[in-house]
Amino acid sequence: MVNKLCASAGWQKPSLVIISNGVLSCSDMRITWFFAAAMVSGGCVCGQPSFTLEQALSAPFPADLTVSPAGGRIAWVYNARGVRNIWVAEPPQYRGRVVTAYTEDDGQEISGLCWTPDAGEIVYVRGESANSAGEYPNPSSDPKGVEQAVWVVPTAGGAPRLIGEGSSPSVSPRGGRVAFVRKGQVWSASLDAKEKAGQLIHARGQNSDLQWSPDGARLAFESNRGNHGFVGVYDVAAGTVRYLDPSVDRDAFPVWSPDGRRIAFVRIAGTGEHEDFSPRRSGPPWSIRVADADGASPGGAVWEAAEGVGSVFRGLAAEQQLFWAGGRLVFPWERDGWLHLYSVPVSGGDATSLTQGAFEVENAWLEPEGKQMLYSSNQDDIDRRHIWRVAATGGAPVELVRGSGLEWSPEVASDGTLVFLHSDQRRQARPAILLASGEVRDLAPDAIPANFPQDALAVPQQVIFSSADGMELHGQLFLPKADGDQRHPAVVFFHGGSQRQMLLGWHYMYYYNNAYALNQYLASRGYVVLSVNYRSGIGYGLNFREALNYGPSGASEFNDVLGAGLFLKSHPAVDPARIGLWGGSYGGYLTALGLARASDLFAAGVDMHGVHDWTEELGISKNDAAGRLAFNSSPMAYVKGWRSPVLLIHGDDDRNVNFRQTVELAEALRGRVSFEQLIFPDEIHDFLKHAHWLAAYEAAARFFDARLKPIMGKSGAQ
Repeated sequence: MVNKLCASAGWQKPSLVIISNGVLSCSDMRITWFFAAAMVSGGCVCGQPSFTLEQALSAPFPADLTVSPAGGRIAWVYNARGVRNIWVAEPPQYRGRVVTAYTEDDGQEISGLCWTPDAGEIVYVRGESANSAGEYPNPSSDPKGVEQAVWVVPTAGGAPRLIGEGSSPSVSPRGGRVAFVRKGQVWSASLDAKEKAGQLIHARGQNSDLQWSPDGARLAFESNRGNHGFVGVYDVAAGTVRYLDPSVDRDAFPVWSPDGRRIAFVRIAGTGEHEDFSPRRSGPPWSIRVADADGASPGGAVWEAAEGVGSVFRGLAAEQQLFWAGGRLVFPWERDGWLHLYSVPVSGGDATSLTQGAFEVENAWLEPEGKQMLYSSNQDDIDRRHIWRVAATGGAPVELVRGSGLEWSPEVASDGTLVFLHSDQRRQARPAILLASGEVRDLAPDAIPANFPQDALAVPQQVIFSSADGMELHGQLFLPKADGDQRHPAVVFFHGGSQRQMLLGWHYMYYYNNAYALNQYLASRGYVVLSVNYRSGIGYGLNFREALNYGPSGASEFNDVLGAGLFLKSHPAVDPARIGLWGGSYGGYLTALGLARASDLFAAGVDMHGVHDWTEELGISKNDAAGRLAFNSSPMAYVKGWRSPVLLIHGDDDRNVNFRQTVELAEALRGRVSFEQLIFPDEIHDFLKHAHWLAAYEAAARFFDARLKPIMGKSGAQ
């Protein structure tokens, strides 16, 4: 069956490359492997791991790194085994300390950190957004219920104060007040919590992205009206709202000029929505517009993207997309097929390229003096992230941090200190500063548990191999400890998204940080693990991300699923009869697709909240050509050929993938295929409770042990 599938997909003989400790050559499918200590570290071949999953998931995960407007202070959120708290570090010692005192793994997220002007307090959000029914996530099934609310806490010590139900806080530069969003409307309250919160603006649509003017006299915001959107400005003194240069298109990402007189924003032609999971390499060009905040002039376009490549807006992995740098506006653009930074005069003109090459800028930050940009990218190191600096007027970028690790989310504190998050192959993500000497200093080294098993972890190898249709793919290979000629069970991991990229180290996203931990744990149990960066993911340019016929438009990623399986099948350390699949979300979709269409290649799989019927997920009919193609791109279309056992894991308050996807797949498999299930009542897509991540991963490891380890390979059972 696999040979027929490969032939139908236009199989090309793969060139397989292993980069790190070994070299691999392949000729006419007769594969010769050359090893130089390729089987290294991180595991016990007898199946007795040197660490537990709880230990692998024990290090706290940092998020929401932010710097204060004064005093050189730094704040972030640490999630330690589901217990989330705000931490602060300040000069001169920069030693992290906790300022909140939450103690439970209760599934209540902390986010949206913003400082008061004097850096004496931090405003934050506790809780997650409501679903379409208005229900806040309650993964602990607390009978009292939960809500998402805005809080403020003093950094010098003291209990947090409740501001009110809502999210997306923005503190006025004048101090004393905070604006926030409640159910799509703009509210405000005093920071001393003595005054009851009240609705500031009554406006149609869903309002968000609150941006105060530098003097605190006005508040800019986005007003999403469904098939179009405006940028609005609220005048505090006059109590009026004005919409800037309104049109039928979608306006977004407002940014103030330093003098507070003008606003720049992005205009996306049409609805600006692209949620059908189909390639979009070109479209009506987007533009940048500038308008007077007081309406004195109607404003207009200062720059417009060219037709063709780069005509569709592609943003940074950040909330801010435009940066007002003196007399220039800095913005992201894919003109050459890669996401780079450009700048244009505020008065209009041609764009100047700030970064160039076969790499992508992921997030960026304007330094306080307003002249230089910090950014993280995979420049010269395509499967990692590093931090660079470039002038807003142009010039050669300068790399600030370099090594075998990953660095991201750069900012500059008010005292000039470079702050960022970083990780490497064995040490999890953590906040740090760059000293004048070039030394990187962690802000909270004592927060890492003493039994975190960093020395027992595998160092993943970069591998480059061919898909079944010849496309070049990147991945990370986790190898168990060398044990002579014994063959191992193997597992392929597919990330979600699909616009994600797995890296050569602990990931910067919480979901994939956890996935990296499971891959390490499986390697420690004697599995060979291949993490695949399949087409429609990020990091390798526009054409790779907007891959032809991907997802519901043809499932072209199935070629990558096959290529990964055949790569492992040919690996001398792998028993070809014991290859499994696992993934979550879009990775769950590819796991199910692999099991449904290639059960002879894949012996078992763990499918976490995957899509199984595109027509159901997208709400389209199976009766037209697009609907038939979408269904035929779905695992449900191939259930009759599905034979390999599967573990289904899902939370029933999933807001990303409808829980019905798993319900209907289970019904289709019942009586036909052996399946197990693990369901978390009231849990969402990206599990909020650490206990649920641990339970899901322990179930996955047990499932693979039961389904893959007992099978006899050529060199005997493990």
